[in-house]
Amino acid sequence: MRALIAHGSEVRIIAHKSTLGLKGLNIEQCSGDVNDPESLAEAFRGAETVFHLAAHISLLMNDHGRCAAVNVGGTRNVIEACRRNNVKRLVHFSSIHSLYSEPSDMPVDETRPLVEPPGFAPYDLSKAAGERLVRQAVKEGLDAVIINPTGVIGPYDYRPSHFGRALIMMSEGRVPVILEGGFDWVDARDVAECAVKAGQVAPAGSNYLLSGTWLSVRDTATIISQITGRRPPTLVCPASLARACAPAFTAVSQWTGARPIFTSVSLNALACYRDISHAKATRELGYEPRPIRETLADTIKWFTDNGFIKGNKRP
Repeated sequence: MRALIAHGSEVRIIAHKSTLGLKGLNIEQCSGDVNDPESLAEAFRGAETVFHLAAHISLLMNDHGRCAAVNVGGTRNVIEACRRNNVKRLVHFSSIHSLYSEPSDMPVDETRPLVEPPGFAPYDLSKAAGERLVRQAVKEGLDAVIINPTGVIGPYDYRPSHFGRALIMMSEGRVPVILEGGFDWVDARDVAECAVKAGQVAPAGSNYLLSGTWLSVRDTATIISQITGRRPPTLVCPASLARACAPAFTAVSQWTGARPIFTSVSLNALACYRDISHAKATRELGYEPRPIRETLADTIKWFTDNGFIKGNKRP
């Protein structure tokens, strides 16, 4: 959104429930829901390019219904609304989780197949199913491109996101134990810039992996400690113990109404997708992700400036 404004585009945004982060921006707002086809048809009227980012992100293994409704059914409705309004281009935001992570001894790139049941989390399967719908629509004549970001972090994380919450907890010293493994993180601002470029120049039917830097949880904690001046956690929880405890932590989170971040799904993610290539996006779109330390520093500063990070708290 901010990238489009910076490029001089006239922006219309569909606000579902929250309008956090929209204040003061030169945009047109309208109400809508990806599960309400008529609201999409109205919102897309006159649009040249549609950026489809709406998704239900879940770290649970029992969330098939909601993931399917939003990530698959919602994508189907977006495609149909684009057709009804003769939208010139659809930029569909998929995910690295829609692709197989194996074989792990080779870089993940755009040639990896989409995941299929069984054994995958509802979110992964739903994003793969949504991406299949877009690929089929391209074969039927829709002008669309697909981008697959890795773990997106950065400023303007108003909700905050799952990893944003983890960063806040680490920055406040509320994480006494770190986990084994890591993940590939990419700056939201770099993803946005590349998405705008893809909307402008990418050939129809193209797809691009937008990766950043793989960072272990230990190294993440160390960098955050250097940024905040707080001591990093020194205890490391073995992966086997974490997996054994995950169901209990998930159950407690659901019982208290909190969004769980320590689940079997998140633990599995920390063990996958270590080597992800963004060579195609770099070659065709000039994509160059910024250093991860810069992203973490900017994100922590934004959280601090906006009151999400407070003083030291005992673990």
